[in-house]
Amino acid sequence: MPKSISAIVVFVLILILGFTSPVQAATPRSTWVVNEIYQYNHPFASQLPQELATKMQKIKDEASPFTFYRGTDHIFYRDMQTLPSSGFVNSSTSAIWLDGDMHLQNLGGIRDSNDNNIFDTTDFDEGYLGPYVWDLRRMAVSILLATKENNLSSSDGQDIVRNFLDAYLNKMSDFKGTNDELSYRLESSNTNGVVKDLIQKASDNSRSDLLNKHTQLNNINNRVFKTTLELQPVSNSTYSDIVGAMSSYIASIPSSKRYNNSYYTLKDIRLKLGSGIGSLGKYRYYLLIEGPSSATDDDRILEMKQEGSSAVAIAVPGLLPTSVYGNHEGARVTIATKAILSNTDPLVGYTTVNSIPFMLREKSPYQVDFDYKLLTTKSKFMDAMGYVGKVVAKNHAISDKDYDAAIIPVSVDKEVTDIVSGNKAVFKDEIVNFALDYATQVEYDYTSFVNAYNQGVTLY
Repeated sequence: MPKSISAIVVFVLILILGFTSPVQAATPRSTWVVNEIYQYNHPFASQLPQELATKMQKIKDEASPFTFYRGTDHIFYRDMQTLPSSGFVNSSTSAIWLDGDMHLQNLGGIRDSNDNNIFDTTDFDEGYLGPYVWDLRRMAVSILLATKENNLSSSDGQDIVRNFLDAYLNKMSDFKGTNDELSYRLESSNTNGVVKDLIQKASDNSRSDLLNKHTQLNNINNRVFKTTLELQPVSNSTYSDIVGAMSSYIASIPSSKRYNNSYYTLKDIRLKLGSGIGSLGKYRYYLLIEGPSSATDDDRILEMKQEGSSAVAIAVPGLLPTSVYGNHEGARVTIATKAILSNTDPLVGYTTVNSIPFMLREKSPYQVDFDYKLLTTKSKFMDAMGYVGKVVAKNHAISDKDYDAAIIPVSVDKEVTDIVSGNKAVFKDEIVNFALDYATQVEYDYTSFVNAYNQGVTLY
C-alpha cells in the first residue's frame, strides 16, 4: 500500500476508534499453542535436540508464566498479526527499529566501548522494524507477569506499568527537537536502587574473573577453554569450518573499528550449552581469541550465536527489506545492535558457517543480567521500571534517522511525542488494558504447555 494511502487509512481508523483500540478477550487455546511451539522449535530438533529438551524443562520447572513468555516470543508476534492495532500508530511510527523481545531479563548492567558502566538493553536477536507500541506492549506484559510472580497486587502492577509508560513518554518528549538522545545514558550518577546496584556490580567485574571461569593455562602456558557440562569440545570439522569463517567475520567489522588481524587469532573453541531460554536449540559457540597482545591475560572471548529470522517478521514479513541486511540474519542482528546502542562493542560482526548465519560479539566480563526477583516491593519496582522506560525511549530515539535515514527517515521521538500529545491518559489505558488481557492469555498458554509437557506430547 502506498505510504499516502496507508497514512489516510490510519488517520480514518484513529477518527473511528477515538484513539482507543478494543482488547481481545483472553481464551484457552491449547491445541493452537502446542502446535505453535512445535512448529517453531522443530526445525532445530535435528541439530541440538538435547538443548530443546533443556528449554522445555527449564520453562516447565521454573513454574513461571514469565519464563514461558520469555521463551515464546514467536507466539506474541503471531498474535500481533491478528490482534487490534493501536490508535496511536501512524505511518511514521509503524516501522521503527524494535528490540523485538522486550522483557525484563533482556536488560542489564554493561560497559560500553567508551568504558562507561551503564544500564541498557543486552539482546538484539529479534531486532526488526515494527510499530513502536509493540516494544511497549511486550515490556508491559513482562512487568505484569513479573509483579504477579513477586506477589504484588494487580493494581500495583498496573501502577508500575503506567510509571514505565510515563518515563518513556517523558523522555521521548525531552528528546524531541534535540540531539540529547545521542549522548544519553543511565549510569551510577543518575540512577538509584536495584538499577544502580546492578551497574555497580557489573563495574566491579574483571576480565581475569571471566577468563578464570571459562579458561585455563595448559602445560605449555597457552590459554585454552575448560571442558565442562556447558562448554563442550567441537569436532575437528566444525573447528576447521569456524576457523575458515573468521576472515568473513573480520571483514564484516567496519575498517574504522577493525584491529590488526593478529587480534582475532583463534586459540580455542567450545560449543556453549544451556544459555538463555528462547535461543536454546540454536548453535552457540565461545571463541577464544588473542586480543590486544600475545600475553595470556588480555585474551578475549567471543560469543557466536546462530541467528534465524526475527520473530517480529512473523507479524510484519518483509517490513525490513532484506537489502538492508544482505539477506543475512547475523547482519540483521548486527545492524539492530548498532542502531539501538551507543558506543557499540567493536567486536560485533557476523559470518556464515555451513550456510548457517551467525552473529558475533564479545562475551563481556562487565555484563550482569537484570534480576526482577530483587524487586520485592512496589517502590523498588516503580523505581526500576522508570529507568526501563527511559532505556526503551533512548533505544527508539537513537535508532531513527539519527542512525540511518535510509532505513527510518523520521525523528521517532518527535513523531511519538506528537501523536500521544494531549492523550497520554488514553494511551496508557490502552497499553495497560492490552497488557492485562495478554498477561492472562500467557497464563492460559503456559498452562496448556505444562499440560502437554506432562502428557508427553511432542513439543519439538
